Amino acid sequence: MSSRLMNVSGRETNSVSHFILMGFPSSPEMQLVYFGLFSAAYTLTLMGNTAIACAVRWDRRIHTPMYILVGNFSLLEICYVTTTIPNMLANFLSTSKCISFVSCFAQFYFFFSLGCDEGFFLCIMSFDRYLAICRPLHYPRIMTKQLYTGLIIFGWSCGFILFLTPVVLISQLPYCGPNIINHFMCDPVPLMMLSCSEDTTTHFIYSTFNAIFMIGTFLFILCSYALVILAVLRMPSAASKRKAFSTCASHLVIIILFFGSVMVMYVSSGSGHPVKMQKIVTLFYSVITPLCNPVIYSLRNKEMKAALRKVFGTEIFVHKT
Repeated sequence: MSSRLMNVSGRETNSVSHFILMGFPSSPEMQLVYFGLFSAAYTLTLMGNTAIACAVRWDRRIHTPMYILVGNFSLLEICYVTTTIPNMLANFLSTSKCISFVSCFAQFYFFFSLGCDEGFFLCIMSFDRYLAICRPLHYPRIMTKQLYTGLIIFGWSCGFILFLTPVVLISQLPYCGPNIINHFMCDPVPLMMLSCSEDTTTHFIYSTFNAIFMIGTFLFILCSYALVILAVLRMPSAASKRKAFSTCASHLVIIILFFGSVMVMYVSSGSGHPVKMQKIVTLFYSVITPLCNPVIYSLRNKEMKAALRKVFGTEIFVHKT
C-alpha cells in the first residue's frame, strides 16, 4: 500500500507532501500538561490491557472461549491506541507538528482497520455469550477450538481487508493545499475536506461503508443481547440470573461506550459537528474507552480478578488478608 500512496503523492495534481496536525492548539505550557495527561493515559492503557492478555495467556483456569476472546480484544486495544497516541505525544513536544503524506494515510488505514476489528470482536463476543446462555447444553459442541480460532482470525483480519477500499479512494483524491488538519490524527473527514475537488462518489462510498458497518454490527450485537436478556429473565434461579447479568454487564458497557461515540461521529454526519466536538468524541473512543476496558472487564469478574492475582503474585497475600 505504501508504494501506491507514494505514487499518488507524486502526481502533478498533488502538491502536498505532508500534513500539519494542529491537535489541541494552546500555549507551550498547556502542551506539556496535555503531554503528561496523555502519557499517563497511554501508559495505564498499555499496563491494564497487557495485564489482562497475560492473565488469559498464563492462567489455565480461564482458558475458555470467552476469556480467550477478551485477551485478544485487549491485545487489539494495545495496537489500536498505539496507532495514534505516540504521534500525538510527539506533536505536543514539536513545533512543526508535521506528518508525511504516506505516514498520514498509514495511520488512517491502521487506526480505522483496527477500529473495524474492534466492532467485529464485539460481535463475536456477543455471539459467544448468546451461545453460552441461550444454548448452554450445545455450547461445548458448537464453540469448539476450531470455531473460536477461526472467529479470532476473522476478527483480526477482516478490518484490514475491508478498509483498503476507503483508504485507497481517499488517498487518490487530489491534494493541492492547504495541508493543515484541524485534528490530532489523520481523520478521513478533514482529509476529504482538504481535497482540491469535491468527489461526491468517494464521499458517498465512505459514508455508506461506515453506515452499513456500524449499523450492521450494532444490530447484530443488539439482537444477540436481547435474546440473552430474555433467556436470563426466564432462569428460575436468582443466583444464575445474577451470574449471567454480571458476565454480560461488562460487555454491554464496552459496547455502549464504543458504538455510542463512533455512531455520533461517523453515522450522524460527523462532518457537521463543530471541530472541537469532533476531537472530544474521537478522544472518547480512541483513548478513554481503551483505558476503561481493563477496569470494566476485571471490576465485577471474579475469575478475571483471581487470574490477575495469580499472574502478578498477589493471590497468597489476598487469601491471607
